[in-house]
Amino acid sequence: MLSFLRLIRYKNLLIIILTQYLMRWSVIKPILEVYGFKLQFSELNFFFLVMATVFITAAGYVINDYFDTKTDLVNKPEKVILGRQLNRRWAIILHIVFNTIGIGLGAYISFYIGVPILTLVFVLITGILWFYSTTYKRQFLVGNLTVALLTALVPLMVILFEIPLLNEEYGLLLKEMHINFTHIILWVGMFAVFAFLLTLIREIIKDMEDFEGDQAYGRNTLPIVLGIINTKIVVIGLSIFTLLSLIYLYVRFLNDSITLVYFGVFLVMPLIILGYKLIKSNKKKDYRWASNLSKLIMLAGIFYAIVANYIIVQNF
Repeated sequence: MLSFLRLIRYKNLLIIILTQYLMRWSVIKPILEVYGFKLQFSELNFFFLVMATVFITAAGYVINDYFDTKTDLVNKPEKVILGRQLNRRWAIILHIVFNTIGIGLGAYISFYIGVPILTLVFVLITGILWFYSTTYKRQFLVGNLTVALLTALVPLMVILFEIPLLNEEYGLLLKEMHINFTHIILWVGMFAVFAFLLTLIREIIKDMEDFEGDQAYGRNTLPIVLGIINTKIVVIGLSIFTLLSLIYLYVRFLNDSITLVYFGVFLVMPLIILGYKLIKSNKKKDYRWASNLSKLIMLAGIFYAIVANYIIVQNF
């Protein structure tokens, strides 16, 4: 069972669940209550949306390990599961079953909200994850951007399925009040952009960690094409951009003491430490440490939704 949980990256799946529920309860719900509105997507159907996301993501992890076995034997032999603890044929079976469940749930909720074309979102994600495992991750920067974009889509999925029902229920009232759901889109969009940047940073750091195996099997990752030093410059540049973006968000939109402390302690300082550690890093374990730190920073960014809940209630 432990091998299976490691194969589907259960910790990452828990983060997906946490992210989508925090977007729903800590960001969207309080903004709606300011206007006297209520969530229209039922808890059961929202659960189906979360599970659709989880199953398709799990399928992506499984098929990625299936195609990555050889390079993983070089980069991280101690973590290889397929072919050792689980039969490789099970990966294909799990991939098909998980995708079938995920697309099925996605199709159901798409038809439920009256926008059946959204079923294509789940089908496209399934295809993208397949091609990521077989092709994209071997190409210069394409794999990194693909993972970052799909991660950013996790919080956006919540508004993608909630807003159609809200427009159906409150459309006429919105016109009378001359308001829309821009606040919701901006708040959730902020989390999506942050997730994109931190995921991109982490994926590039992981490529530095996996340099030996990727080079041995002819992959054109950023460190192999540009070299480790230039890749460090890229990552530090992305970290600085993220840091400046946080400062801009605070000065332009937030400007409260709780956010100042939270950003400073849990986001800004860790980003500075991340940059410093990257400059000093020259071993695989150093890059692994930096990768774990970037993941913690992203998790801290997600938990800011709890602070956002308080800010929204107090200031709107």
